[in-house]
Amino acid sequence: MISTVLENAEIIDGSGGKSYVADIGIVGDRIALIGDLRERACAGRIDCTGQTVTPGFIDVHSHSDELWLALPGCDGKIVQGVTTEIGGNCGMSAAPLRGPGLERVRRSAEHVGLPVEWRDFDEFFALVERNGIALNVASLVGLGTARQAVTGDSEKRLDRVELEAQSVLVREACEQGAIGASSGLAYPPSSYADIDELVAMAAAAREGGAARYASHIRNESEHLLDATAEALEVGRRAGVLVQCSHHKAAGKRNWGGVHASLAAISQARAAGLEAYADVYPYVASWTELATILPPESRYGGIEATLQRLREPTDAAVVAAYLEATRGDEWHDILVTDVASERNLALAGMRLDEIAAMWGVEPARAAISLLLDERLEVGAAYFRMCEDDVAAVLSAEFCCVGSDASVRALSGPTARGVPHPRTFGTFPRVLARFVRERKTLPWAEAIRRMTSLPASIFGLDGRGSIGVGKFADLVVFDAEKIGDAATYERPYAFPTGIAHVYVNGEPVLREGALTSKRPGRVLRNRAH
Repeated sequence: MISTVLENAEIIDGSGGKSYVADIGIVGDRIALIGDLRERACAGRIDCTGQTVTPGFIDVHSHSDELWLALPGCDGKIVQGVTTEIGGNCGMSAAPLRGPGLERVRRSAEHVGLPVEWRDFDEFFALVERNGIALNVASLVGLGTARQAVTGDSEKRLDRVELEAQSVLVREACEQGAIGASSGLAYPPSSYADIDELVAMAAAAREGGAARYASHIRNESEHLLDATAEALEVGRRAGVLVQCSHHKAAGKRNWGGVHASLAAISQARAAGLEAYADVYPYVASWTELATILPPESRYGGIEATLQRLREPTDAAVVAAYLEATRGDEWHDILVTDVASERNLALAGMRLDEIAAMWGVEPARAAISLLLDERLEVGAAYFRMCEDDVAAVLSAEFCCVGSDASVRALSGPTARGVPHPRTFGTFPRVLARFVRERKTLPWAEAIRRMTSLPASIFGLDGRGSIGVGKFADLVVFDAEKIGDAATYERPYAFPTGIAHVYVNGEPVLREGALTSKRPGRVLRNRAH
C-alpha cells in the first residue's frame, strides 16, 4: 500500500524543467508513483493544493560534523527544507583524529556535552547511524585535520615520509566513506600546505574512490583570481573535480572581482575540468576572529599564538598590522560567540563598540578578546555586496551551501548570536533572489539546490523527483517561503514551509518538527 500521497502538488522536479501538477505516491523510502492517484488506496493523504513540492535541499557546505551526534534532530536545517548535509568542509572534519585535531574536536564537543568516542570515519559514521539522525549526511575529509594527525600544528613543508603518511589517512578516510577531500587555505594548518601537498592529498582521495576536492581557497579578496587558479590547478594535476567553496570577493575595493574568477572557472570547465562553486545568500561571512591576525603569528598552534599576543613587543607588532590592514573596517566586524560566560554579553556587538566600551583602540580590543577567550571567538564580517552574491548564484555551475552548522532555538547549541544563515539560507535564496530580485527562475534555483549538488557529490537517487527516487521532499508556499533570521535576532525559523520528508518519513509536518530520525549516512560509492 502507498504510505503517503501528496495530492495536487505543483512539482518542480529538480531538473530545471517546467513545473507540473500531479500527485506523488510514497512507498517506504521511495517515490513509487507520480500522476493521478485519487483512486489509489493509501495510508494517508496530504492536500498540496496551491503548494509547491520540490526535492529536499542539499546543503553542500556545512560545519555540523560532531553536532550530528549532539543535535540529531538537526532542527535549524530541517525547517529550511534541507534533507542532506555535507560536512567536513574548509579542511576540518570529524576524522581522522589525532593530536591537535583531536583536541580541537574535544573542545568543540565539550560545549554541547558530547564525548569524543571515535577516531576514524568508520567509527564516527557508525555512531551517527546508531544514534539516528533526522536528515542524510555525508562528509569530506579535511586536509587540515589529516595534516594535524601527522605533523601537529607545524608550519613546515612536509617531507616525503610525512606526505605519504598523510596520503594514507586521506585515502583510508575515503575508503571508509568520505566523499572527497577539503582544504581551508585561510586557516592553519591547511594554510601551510603548498600546491604539491594539495595535489598529493587530492590524488589520495581519488585513489580512495572519491575524486573530489572542495576548497576554501587561499584568498577571497585582493588575490581572488590567483587563489581560484590554484584550486583549478589542483584539480587538473590530481585528476579530480573541484568545488570552490562559498565563492566571493571580500572587501569593497574587490567588489566585482567575482566576474573574473567565475570566468576562470568557466574556462576550466570548457577545457574539460569538472569545476563548480557554491555560495550563501548573504553579504557577511562568518568565521574565527583569529583570521585577522598576521599568518606568522599563528605558527605553532594555539599556545604559541597566545604567547606571542601576551608578549608586549609581539603584541605591538600585531596591533600595527591590524591597524594597517583593517583601517576603518572595525564596525564591519560583529562578534557572534565566545567560549566563556564572562564575555558572552559581547556577542552581538561590533568591535569598534567593544573598543569604545573598554577605552582602547579596536586592534588592542581584538587582541585582548582573543587572549581572554584563547582564540575561541566567532565573528561576522560585512565585506561583500549583494550584486556579487547574485552574480555567483547566476553561474550555471553554482550550488548553495549554508556554511553553518545545525542549531536549535534552545539548548546547548543556542549560544551567542549566530549568523542568520544558520536558520535562513535556503528560504532566503528563494525569497530574495528568486521572488524579489529575480536573479534566477524558480526551476533553475531549485536545480541549484537539489540535482546539481547531488550530481557533483555522487548522491545517487537524490536531488530529483521521479519514480524510484528517494522520497526526500519539501512542500512549501512559493509566495510565503522566506527567511526570518536577522543578524540582530538570528534565532528565528523561516516561513512558508509546511512539510519535509526524509527517506519517506515526515520530519516536519504542518510546520512542526516531528522528532523522527530517518536520515542516513551517505558514503562514498566506492565504499
